[in-house]
Amino acid sequence: MEKITVMLVDDHQMVRLGLSSYLNMQEDLIVVAEAVNGLDGIQKARQHRPDVILMDLVMEEMDGIAASKAILSEN
Repeated sequence: MEKITVMLVDDHQMVRLGLSSYLNMQEDLIVVAEAVNGLDGIQKARQHRPDVILMDLVMEEMDGIAASKAILSEN
């Protein structure tokens, strides 16, 4: 079975680390990318094309809502 690819976008390293560790323990999930803000998330979403993106809403440079809209508009 093909694993579901996940990208994490959060400006807190400990949140990304915890989520990544937990998600990678699941048999059907794999974290393929992590981003530190919305702008970074947009670039990595283009590069990795994950099935699922878990994104923080409040971040510096670009918040999660604006980044989500930008990612959705490209797909």
